[in-house]
Amino acid sequence: MTALPTPATFLGLSTGELIVVLVIVLILFGGANLPRLSRSLGQSIKEFKKAVKDEGDGADKGDEGGQEKK
Repeated sequence: MTALPTPATFLGLSTGELIVVLVIVLILFGGANLPRLSRSLGQSIKEFKKAVKDEGDGADKGDEGGQEKK
């Protein structure tokens, strides 16, 4: 017997659960604040990725977080 395909999931949440979460976010923050909220979330993620990349580049070059080697 062949297994049926599962519905699309995002972060382990089914489609119905995602809709409930989005409705709750809409109720809490209101429609007018959602663009500002999503923009700030995107900027935070971008800065986090940049910091992780910069930290990774420093580790590749033998840099130990700004500490001097003796």
